[in-house]
Amino acid sequence: MALRGGGRWALRASALRGGGGRRNGGRVADTPQHGALRAALRKIIDKEINPFVDKWEEEGQFPAHKVFKTLGQAGFLGVDKPTGDSGWFMCVLSNNCSLPLPTSFGRKYGGMGLDFSYSIAVAEELGSIRCGGIPMAIGVQAGMATPALTRFGSDELKKQFLTPTISGDLVACLGISEAGAGSDVASIKTTAVRKGDEYVINGGKMWTTSGCQADWMCLLANTSEGHPHQNKSLICLPMNLPGIHITKKIDKLGMRSSDTAQIFFEDVRVPSKNLIGEEGMGFTYQMLQFQEERLWGVATVLTPLETIIQETIDYTRQRKAFDQSVLQNQVVHFRLAELATEVELLRSLLYRTIALYVEGNDVTKFASMAKLKAGRLAREVTDSCLQFWGGMGFTSEVLVSRFYRDLRLVSIGGGTDETMLSMICKYMETLPRK
Repeated sequence: MALRGGGRWALRASALRGGGGRRNGGRVADTPQHGALRAALRKIIDKEINPFVDKWEEEGQFPAHKVFKTLGQAGFLGVDKPTGDSGWFMCVLSNNCSLPLPTSFGRKYGGMGLDFSYSIAVAEELGSIRCGGIPMAIGVQAGMATPALTRFGSDELKKQFLTPTISGDLVACLGISEAGAGSDVASIKTTAVRKGDEYVINGGKMWTTSGCQADWMCLLANTSEGHPHQNKSLICLPMNLPGIHITKKIDKLGMRSSDTAQIFFEDVRVPSKNLIGEEGMGFTYQMLQFQEERLWGVATVLTPLETIIQETIDYTRQRKAFDQSVLQNQVVHFRLAELATEVELLRSLLYRTIALYVEGNDVTKFASMAKLKAGRLAREVTDSCLQFWGGMGFTSEVLVSRFYRDLRLVSIGGGTDETMLSMICKYMETLPRK
């Protein structure tokens, strides 16, 4: 329906929401519409991202503005964000399409207005990018820096920050973690003191994904004294204001194509109208979106793990040792079978959790279980497969070694394994009382 040039198709979002289509290939809610979304994204990845990944990994940074603009024009940075007045979204499906875009294409905030299962379909397809850093940065842009703004921000703030973030014109980052406060969000020390019609911000943020390139930050800061769950607020902070110092681009073990910054704030003044929602509700807003963040992270892990297993099968089949292929050894093909089984079990847990979430259920326990399992399985798969590559696995020339480094973060970022275990124990009512 209604197509235009530049290789883009426009499909009516109402059609995407409908039809309880059949499941194909076992993927979550894999209607033809989910499949169209995946296929469109895969074309962009194959043409605009994967050919350049090795270069960006070597340089230690990918061009976020360029990549996000490409994804934003195709609609992939606002899959579950509100559409406003229109039910159209664009996706790259053809290079030969020249029909005009309908005049009704004028989304209020630029989103597709689809449910979260479509975001998971996108996240899973992003796993076909041949590194971990770029999918992580896309996740920050599309699903970590903007949920609170989408739900609680003023219309003025959404037009200033949300719309250009969804379109890819602005790069966003999330300012939560600090040197002394990672998983323990309540312990952050950064302050935003109200003075007239401004907040004056002092403190610093650590491990800020896209922090070296970002145009704005969704900042969590203490705006008052009192209980640590009730004294924090979220603020849209332009990154070009006086007093913002990007002091270091952090040299990381993995995720090398994604820049990560340490940032300090020295008497940074921002208009009080940049407050997201109500003052003192920032901690609550942040907690509300953690489950989506974690499920997104789980989804992005599945495809890399499958890819590593398949590439290991291919390599060990042709690699000879002691007059037979390495794959012929029972310890090798049995282990690969075990790992493939574990990946499918993780996918099943993820899809069950997504189905419950879309229906409006609290999935904190299942999301924590999935995040925990994803982190541990990522370590298990990459370590086992790297071993079967022998000396080649210890080089930087093969994908398994890159994911060995990149996916180690899954057990740390977005809530450590230990934090996930505590959450699960809380829901099982086995956590010791203080």
